[in-house]
Amino acid sequence: MLRVEGVYKSFGGPNGAGKTTLFNIIAGRYKPDRGQIFFKDQEIDGLPPHKIFRQKLYRTFQITREFAQMTVLENLMLMPEDQIGENIWNTWFRGGSVKRQEHALMKKAKGVLDFVELGDLKDEYAGSLSGGQKKLLEIGRSLMADPEMVLLDEPGAGVNPTLMKKLVDNIRRLRDEKDITFLLIEHNMDLIMELCNPIIVMSEGRKLAEGTPEEIRNNEQVLEAYLGGQYR
Repeated sequence: MLRVEGVYKSFGGPNGAGKTTLFNIIAGRYKPDRGQIFFKDQEIDGLPPHKIFRQKLYRTFQITREFAQMTVLENLMLMPEDQIGENIWNTWFRGGSVKRQEHALMKKAKGVLDFVELGDLKDEYAGSLSGGQKKLLEIGRSLMADPEMVLLDEPGAGVNPTLMKKLVDNIRRLRDEKDITFLLIEHNMDLIMELCNPIIVMSEGRKLAEGTPEEIRNNEQVLEAYLGGQYR
């Protein structure tokens, strides 16, 4: 579904392993210095983020970007594109259509919130949610866009063990029930080993290894670079 071929990006100095940079390039925030990216066999490198979003490729952020002063439900209802009510003339001359669409979106949003187990919090301000609840909200927002692939940037960061289990369960359900593909960045190796197959390990801007969880668990270079021997 997603092909990244020979992509190179330089910032003129050290910049970590390059995982989030790669996400930013795929999602259109950065343009690659060279190389190509294909999504569903269409070249997307260099496209602006909103056009990549329209290709049904959605990304989340390590630091969530909810609309804090809007309710959880309103955060979801903002997501779908080309809403009739975005045009001020339609609110005057097509009021019936605007209301019908809004009703449909509200129904869909409530269903999504129930799916990610945030239904009881639909009227709470998004800014008042815990870190883990905000990660679930991000997944819910992605579902409103009907994505085919979701890029998750450190979904486990700052999430307590109870909500982490919900997060993992939701990702699995979305993969299995809604046929959504996930590509995720994560430092939590337990989460990676539980969720991901295949696993790609990056170090200093380059691919260090790729394989199944079992292959990565037994890869000497990976053990040395990242795992500190805990999986030996």
